[in-house]
Amino acid sequence: FYVGTIMAVTVSDNNAPGKQNRFVGICIMRHGVGTRHQFTLRNVVDNQGVEIMYDLYCPLILKIEVLRLEKRLDEHLRYLRDAPLEYSTFPFDMEAQTHTEGAAVPINTLKVKLKPRPWLERWERQKLKGVQDLELPQRFYDKAAAVETPWERYDLMKQYRQVITEDDQLPIWEQVDQHRSTVEDAQRRQRRRQLLQKGKK
Repeated sequence: FYVGTIMAVTVSDNNAPGKQNRFVGICIMRHGVGTRHQFTLRNVVDNQGVEIMYDLYCPLILKIEVLRLEKRLDEHLRYLRDAPLEYSTFPFDMEAQTHTEGAAVPINTLKVKLKPRPWLERWERQKLKGVQDLELPQRFYDKAAAVETPWERYDLMKQYRQVITEDDQLPIWEQVDQHRSTVEDAQRRQRRRQLLQKGKK
């Protein structure tokens, strides 16, 4: 599934009738890697936007259903939080739509109209394709251009640091610590040799 896919997730819940709880919503975000991968569903309940984040490999998840497989124009749909509720409203009894195996995943080109500022994030700085014109004064776009960092999308080390967990870092730092004293001793010897050579001159 992708960001923009309409899904239903059934989890084990001892406090729910039948010991199960089912939530339907649109996937607005996916993040994390491996067994720490997470995704977030959003829907409207009693005129209130509700989001639930799930661990993809959580043992409490009983079933994940794809009700409507599709993509959106952006990598995330967090801006639905600042959009009218109709963009996040989906019936809980929604029937699953069939998707032909091997067929291309359809792309929903819907442009979302955001509510007036203030917003939860500075959307004008994120180069979003799935929102309508934000109708902001030019100074907002000038500021966005001034702080833009387009090279970060190619910064593999930054992406790695954002996803690596503390558990994965521990063995790396243990190896670094093992060789730290050796490196420091070598650096001290090199400095002494340089000082002696200067003294002879």
